[in-house]
Amino acid sequence: MVDLSQIGLFSKLSQNHIREIEDNSIIKSYSKDGIVFYEGDIGEYLYILIEGSVKLYKTSPKGSQIQINRFDKPSIIGEYACFERMPFPATCEFVSDGKMALIPYDYIYKNLSNSDFSLELIKSLTSKIMVLSSLIQKETILSSEAKVAKILLENIDIFTTLKYNEIAAILNLTPETLSRIFNKMKREGLISIDKEHKITILDTCALEEVIENNKIKTCTRCMVNCNKGFK
Repeated sequence: MVDLSQIGLFSKLSQNHIREIEDNSIIKSYSKDGIVFYEGDIGEYLYILIEGSVKLYKTSPKGSQIQINRFDKPSIIGEYACFERMPFPATCEFVSDGKMALIPYDYIYKNLSNSDFSLELIKSLTSKIMVLSSLIQKETILSSEAKVAKILLENIDIFTTLKYNEIAAILNLTPETLSRIFNKMKREGLISIDKEHKITILDTCALEEVIENNKIKTCTRCMVNCNKGFK
């Protein structure tokens, strides 16, 4: 069992309360692709990811996945549904083997009178709202090319830890679309990709232009705009 006192939500609780929660928690093991809960399920527990990684996604009317976020241990999952006693707004699926600690709602509500505990819960909910806000911007405003440019600038290390098809899923693109965008960026001199598939950014300003204009211009045009911006 993970030490709950190391998780922000529980860090201000007394050791007696933490032990009570741990003693009444259920530890479940999951294999890769295992479903923790489906969108629309009614929950009875707050989920604490204590081993492995999971993804949260919604399913479109056509059956495609719209990925919301990924979480590594230790992370709190499903606090909104727990706090509001509502169905889960998304599906939670393991992307590796792992474990969850399931904490009955009653032991969460029991500690809401603790102001520090409630504040940490609010912080956790607020962070999830920011994630949702970012997702809405990404899906409704940014083009496929701008999505790729944005993740390259903000989190290029992800390309060394995840496979391209996994990154495509995070961006809600098909692997073929991601490959076409990479090829276009290579042709325009924005990035390079070596034989080991390591990506190097060659023109940061041009990638920023892709996000600003929501499309890839020619490298020459991007460089002109970049140079103007630094005069």
